Amino acid sequence: MEVAESYHWKRKRLKRKDVTDEFIKYAIQNSNELRDKYWEDALNAIARVPPSGRLLKVVYKRISRIK
Repeated sequence: MEVAESYHWKRKRLKRKDVTDEFIKYAIQNSNELRDKYWEDALNAIARVPPSGRLLKVVYKRISRIK
């Protein structure tokens, strides 16, 4: 899985240095695919990330699906 950052996240990343790409991948893999409230083509992932137990919400889009 490859993570492509949006312009918004590139700016926010400066303040949230503790959220790594591994945390984002973990949240996407260990959460159900939830539809976003505002964007039709976006999905949400909500998961607790160990070891801190932090609740992380990720809004993402799938570019391609591998079978």
